[in-house]
Amino acid sequence: MNSKKVIFSNKNGENLSASLEMPVGNRPAAYAIFAHCFTCSKNLSAVINISRALTTQNLAVLRFDFTGLGDSEGDFSDTNFSSNIKDLQSAYHFLETNYEAPSIIIGHSLGGAAVLASAGAMKNIKAVVTIGAPADPLHVKHLFSGGIEEIKAKGEATVSIGGRPFKVKEQFINDLEENDLSQILSKLNKALLVLHSPQDGIVGVENARKIFEGAKHPKSFITLDKADHLLINKSDSTYVGHVIAAWVSRYVQVKENKQLETDKQVLVRTGDDGYTTEVKAGKHYFIADEPKSIGGKDLGPTPYDLLLSALGSCTSITLRMYADKKGIPLDEISVHLEHDKVHAEDCKNCESSTSKIDRIQREIELKGDLTEEQRQRLIEIADKCPVHRTLHNEVQIITKALDH
Repeated sequence: MNSKKVIFSNKNGENLSASLEMPVGNRPAAYAIFAHCFTCSKNLSAVINISRALTTQNLAVLRFDFTGLGDSEGDFSDTNFSSNIKDLQSAYHFLETNYEAPSIIIGHSLGGAAVLASAGAMKNIKAVVTIGAPADPLHVKHLFSGGIEEIKAKGEATVSIGGRPFKVKEQFINDLEENDLSQILSKLNKALLVLHSPQDGIVGVENARKIFEGAKHPKSFITLDKADHLLINKSDSTYVGHVIAAWVSRYVQVKENKQLETDKQVLVRTGDDGYTTEVKAGKHYFIADEPKSIGGKDLGPTPYDLLLSALGSCTSITLRMYADKKGIPLDEISVHLEHDKVHAEDCKNCESSTSKIDRIQREIELKGDLTEEQRQRLIEIADKCPVHRTLHNEVQIITKALDH
């Protein structure tokens, strides 16, 4: 992924902050818009994880902050559900004008209700996705708890939502009451995917049923079993991203991928949004990153994790090949690896004179009805795997800058 910071204007001329997540190496197959949950932001971990899972499938995603939230301009207290719809229309026109009209629109929670309300007017949208969305925008009233009476009496009130204070005006409540999704759903005329957790304690799963039953085919429902409303668990949000990518391929015409502009085996790219790095190896896409403890987002394995993975997978494949060729009853190979740096004097049989050296500890677990002789031979073969040999050989790395 290549994350670009972009800005576009809403209907009132206020600047909305956004990030455009682009896939590595070639032009996206399609563009998507992501609408975040009520009072959230484009930088919610679930939004980032879903967006980046989509980029690995060659889809670009525009995630943005609604007016008055995150890094966007404007006063949240002057916004409402209708202004959210207008913000989505502005996002659509931004992509249409500067890149390509989006064909996918995704909304989380109240953002899901907003995409349902706005998608019908977006002619190029082919696929609509809701995640934990309410069937009625008025559902968010419960978040204001005791503030409703004060809002009606004084015209506004400061309420606590998710532990943060927000000023809510009476016009916000009135606007929610005027928006009815039931009529919109029956006329959506777009492919619809509804994702919802049965354990959602904020927006009950009965909302998913109402949305699904109110829409016409084509429509699909995926249950997010055991997930919470905000998809805090990274595995849940990443799963959602992969499910969406697989589902939209049925409804969005995917352009033929252009070949990477390189004659090398691997292309790696890091944008200006931290250490998160997208890798394309052959036809395969994945993410590399660093731990949060050193400033990364922990969205993928570290470079050293990948190095160990290369050695471990090569070891395991080599043993599999050897066992199959020799007819050895080897059922399963597990390779456990650890990397660290040690002082040279702590390393036996080391010729290096440097103060510290890299050490990789490799433990091989073999399962099967093996004789002791077979086990010993397999351990010997492990040292013959190509990556093992490469790490032991002198390696030349030739670096040069490419002209642009």
